[in-house]
Amino acid sequence: MRYSLLLNYSEAGGSEVPEEAMAEARAAFDRYAKSLDEAGVLLGADVMQPVAASTTVTLRSGSLQVQDGPFADTKEQLGGIVLIDVADLDAALAWAEKCPAAQWGTVEVRPTAVYFANGQWNPAA
Repeated sequence: MRYSLLLNYSEAGGSEVPEEAMAEARAAFDRYAKSLDEAGVLLGADVMQPVAASTTVTLRSGSLQVQDGPFADTKEQLGGIVLIDVADLDAALAWAEKCPAAQWGTVEVRPTAVYFANGQWNPAA
């Protein structure tokens, strides 16, 4: 079953986190991604740029609206996504627990409903 691990945490400014702590975090994520890959469950992983780099697009009002920044103003932002394929929710939760982002934020575990691959939509289950 495919799961998305949605990594939510506060964005620290460049000078708020010492370089040594950033290096430790990068190393922890490197070890985490490699362990997912070696276990054969990693489908993809992205760490996002700061939310200030985001652009929101909607047609909700009937016409195109493009807005700089995120739609929601929250203390924590979506900072990354890890897409995995594991047997069940317990396995997904076990990988979420090992995620370095769980140390300073939250990891939302959400099952995939459908996914696009090989030119078509496929049910996840």
